[in-house]
Amino acid sequence: MKRILFILVSIIILIALCYGFLWFSSLRTYPVRFGISFNQGHASYLGLDWKQVYEDMLTDLEPPYIRIAAMWSEVEKAEGTYDFKDVDYMMNKAKESGTKVTLVVGQKAPRWPECHVPSWVNALSEDEYKTKLFAYISAVVDRYKNNTALELWQVENEPFIRFRFGDCKRFRNDFTHEEVNLVKRMDEVHWVMITDSGELSTWRRASKAGDLFGTTLYRIVRTPGGRIWTYDWLPAAFYQYKAKILGIRTERLYVAELQAEPWFTDTSPTDTPIAEQEETMNIARLKKHIDYVKHIGTNRAYLWGVEWWYWMKEKQNKPEYWDIVKEEILKEY
Repeated sequence: MKRILFILVSIIILIALCYGFLWFSSLRTYPVRFGISFNQGHASYLGLDWKQVYEDMLTDLEPPYIRIAAMWSEVEKAEGTYDFKDVDYMMNKAKESGTKVTLVVGQKAPRWPECHVPSWVNALSEDEYKTKLFAYISAVVDRYKNNTALELWQVENEPFIRFRFGDCKRFRNDFTHEEVNLVKRMDEVHWVMITDSGELSTWRRASKAGDLFGTTLYRIVRTPGGRIWTYDWLPAAFYQYKAKILGIRTERLYVAELQAEPWFTDTSPTDTPIAEQEETMNIARLKKHIDYVKHIGTNRAYLWGVEWWYWMKEKQNKPEYWDIVKEEILKEY
């Protein structure tokens, strides 16, 4: 009995020491350049003119970096016919503003329904599906690899996450390494980033798949039952030392999604009271998240929620979120 008690006390002391070490390590601050993730479909879903949102983002917020996607479902709505007009528009506007682009390709892309694949693939065999997937990726890479706005590729979005959510019936994460190799063969200049969940994954597989690793970072969520759960207890240095254990150099660790909008389960901004939305994202929490990422050790973080800030500004007469991000980005210059 005494031996068991000794072991339990030793474990508790070890955990307390590790937590104290992480907390102390989190006191240090690091310079961070902020970029923004943008999705034209989500802006349209909120009843906004997505092109206006995109242009205002570039000209008013002036992010040095943005993350956008060449979604398969949009690029190849009809089998064998590629439509690049929307991606061309975004790439060209980014080039005009001097903004560097991370361009996402693959089956999965940021924003619901997570897997952005055209409906016609449902009739394909597995071999046909893979052939068409690789043909679409090749077409995107070939079109944009020489665009001066391009800085990075991102292949898939959280491809190795352990749980499945969204509409991802045909998703094959075992294609990911081949997809990365395809992109790198076609474009030897630009690096590839692979992303993974910051809180719900070990990063083991994702950290070895690309040139850069991007973690998502969500500090407050709603459970499917509607209860609010926060990660405020988690010291910022946790992400830094998690990366070090896996051999990810600090300069190759990015925050691919820094939560800056409310967390929704089966609702959306258009059918949720503002007071309820601000339970999981408000001015104080936005500032807290921006400050938190400065203690991790990464030098870049892409803010997640520009469509919502714009919707709050234009539809709800609450420009504060937009203005806070603008002030933060501009003061980094």
